[in-house]
Amino acid sequence: MELSVTDLRELVAALSQSDIVELTLKSSDFELTLRKPGAMVAVAAAPVASVPGPELVVSASPSVVEPTPASPTPPVAPPGKGSDLVAINSPMVGTFYRSPAPEEPPFVGVGDRISTGQTVCIIEAMKLMNELEAEVSGEIVEILVENSQPVEFGQTLMLVRPV
Repeated sequence: MELSVTDLRELVAALSQSDIVELTLKSSDFELTLRKPGAMVAVAAAPVASVPGPELVVSASPSVVEPTPASPTPPVAPPGKGSDLVAINSPMVGTFYRSPAPEEPPFVGVGDRISTGQTVCIIEAMKLMNELEAEVSGEIVEILVENSQPVEFGQTLMLVRPV
């Protein structure tokens, strides 16, 4: 069984939007376990469902989850109606990085002009660096997330004034 980056992103997104705290996918080639941050799973006590083929084990007991500490900055709602700003949202749960490496300059800053397809940041998820590309041309008006800050699926990262 092969697992593409797109498949992995979809799994992470589905997990973040559900009550499932841990998901394990096993095949003869690999074993992948996804766990929500701060989640503690009681393996012996958790109900387990199994599917034939590549073994899929889902631990679905939210009652054994430890509360995660509140993030320093809550997710920001997208711009309201009447606003000319376009939100760039995180496509996954991960860590936000403004530059390709710690000693490198940021991809973009407030006031910078961007074009469609331009890399604006990186979201690290499960040791994979995912470049996030702009879907609109315009000017960066605000960057709502600090470098190296954890982000949630759908969280607004930047606001762009389209041109």
